[in-house]
Amino acid sequence: MAIPSLPLIAAIRSTAKNLAESSTYQWGHMGQCNCGFLAQAITFKSDADIHAAAMNKAGDWREQLRDYCPNSGLPIDTIIDQLTQYGLSTQDLINLERLEDSNVRMRLVNKDALNHNNKADVSRYMNAWADLLEDEFLKTARNENARAIKELNKAVVYAN
Repeated sequence: MAIPSLPLIAAIRSTAKNLAESSTYQWGHMGQCNCGFLAQAITFKSDADIHAAAMNKAGDWREQLRDYCPNSGLPIDTIIDQLTQYGLSTQDLINLERLEDSNVRMRLVNKDALNHNNKADVSRYMNAWADLLEDEFLKTARNENARAIKELNKAVVYAN
């Protein structure tokens, strides 16, 4: 699962909104599909630039993610680098392309009716994914705060 962070959650929510409002969604276009829209939000590259980068290598997002090499120097691998540096794993992106993450799907009311190339379904999935990451982020923050308070209390007791 992705490393929850506020920038990543915001990027996913923004992507879900952009998808819902877009007239350019095309699942077969590397810059206008599920991963392509998220890549636009994170890298600030255009759909055409993402698509052109992907055309230097064979396959769709799933295949390119499986063949990803951070040291290749290929334009699509540079884009994937940026996505992974944002906290995403290649498996997160593979799951996004086909809406396959079981933890995300569990959060949806109508789980079985998802179509990976329907922008409304992709937007719904992405909002559920952002909700899941937000819950994880808040849980981690609460745990870190609790640990910090315990350490502070120990320091106060020790100082007295």
